[in-house]
Order: sequence, then C-alpha cells, then structure tokens
Amino acid sequence: MILIDTVYQRVLAATNKEQRGYITPQEFNLFANQAQMDIFDQYFYDVDKFSRVHGNETEASDMLDLLNEKIDIFEMINVPLTFTGVIGALPMSPASADIYILGNILYRNLQGKEMEVERVSHKELTYIQNAPLASPRNDRPIYISRGKSVSGNRQILVYGNNSMGSIAPITSGISCNYIRRPLKSNWAFVVVNGYAQYDSTNSTDFELHLSEETNLVIKILELAGIQIKDTNLYQIASQEEIKDIQQEKQ
Repeated sequence: MILIDTVYQRVLAATNKEQRGYITPQEFNLFANQAQMDIFDQYFYDVDKFSRVHGNETEASDMLDLLNEKIDIFEMINVPLTFTGVIGALPMSPASADIYILGNILYRNLQGKEMEVERVSHKELTYIQNAPLASPRNDRPIYISRGKSVSGNRQILVYGNNSMGSIAPITSGISCNYIRRPLKSNWAFVVVNGYAQYDSTNSTDFELHLSEETNLVIKILELAGIQIKDTNLYQIASQEEIKDIQQEKQ
C-alpha cells in the first residue's frame, strides 16, 4: 500500500517549484486513479512479454516473479457466487473494485470434491443439449455467460446432471477465482481557513505495490503537465519514465 498523502505532497512539490501551477485535490484524484490503472494495466502486458523469455536465476531480478508479486495483491480466491433461481452472480468487490480478469469457476460437490467448471459458448450449449454423450455431469460441469444484471454483476448459468442423468442447473457450491481492480484512491480533505487540509479518516491509499510509488508520481506529473500546459514538466516526467523502463530492461 502506498500512502496517498505522500504521493500528493511529492506531486505538489514538483508542480509548485518555480511556480509551475497548482493541482487541486479534485484534479489530483482524477490523475491519481488514471495513473494507478495505467500501471495496473501494464502489469498484464509485461507478464505476457516476460513469460516469453527465460528468467534470471536470481529470484529478485526475475521480472516475471516481481510482476506476479505485484498482481497477487489483487487476487481473490474461492469467492462464492450468489444465486437467484438458476442464475449465478459473480461478485463485485467494495467501492467498484470489480472483476478485472476472471479466472476459474469452481464447483464443490456434496462429497467435498472440488473441480473446475468448463466454460462453453451458447452455440456449444445447443450442441451439447442435443448430444447425450457430451452432456454435462456433476463431475464434469459446464457454464455459459449470461451478461450483466441490473446492478452490474456478471452472470452465469452452471449445468450438471440430475438423478435421471438429464442436464440440470447447479445452484450451490459454486465459487470463482479472479483478479480484481484496485480500489479507487482518494485524497480527502477539509477546508480550514480557505486551505485544503488532509483528512486521513476519509482518504483511500493506493493499493499498488510499494515499489510503484515513484512510477505513480511520474505518471501523475505527466498528466498534470498536460493540465497546466507545462511542456517542460511533461517532458521531465516522460524522461524519468523512459529511464525507469530502460533500467527494467537491463
């Protein structure tokens, strides 16, 4: 976790230097959340890139291990689904930190055995329903996506078999693994004598790995440079970002 006030003070120090301009708390919060998501999104492109090359024998310098460590913060395991009738609703985390990447759907039967539920398309389900040998079973369940509910939850239908061997919905024992989005950061404040004073009680810190503090500051400064139309500030921040990228590639 990275303290949002620390990042805010570093950003203010850079933007106020030589009277470049002032970033309001509202503007900072917008830039902060965009910067956090930019960094978070990049993890998954980098994982794909580094998974194609052999890691260094020294664990600390293996970029793939480092990236997975950063992503692990957001991994949710065995989260139960809520069912309304036969429709299962995938979870939504607090403060809109909802599913970013859905992992496995799992089914735990009455005997306590857990198995992965296979995803099929609607077209494949039509074929399966007309092909007895391909029908799902409770030891070989399947699921289809059903879009989103009114409240925004992604929905699925899970199928196994009933006591007669016919295809039948499964509505209990279903859970999922997923990677969630970071919570929205927020630098909260109260106005005292006309000045914004940090309110730690109502603030939300960044959830990113501690090593990302400098990256956050750089990316926020880039956005701030565009906002206050300071090309020098934008260029300085961009150069620092390029330098960090080059160091990672060494």
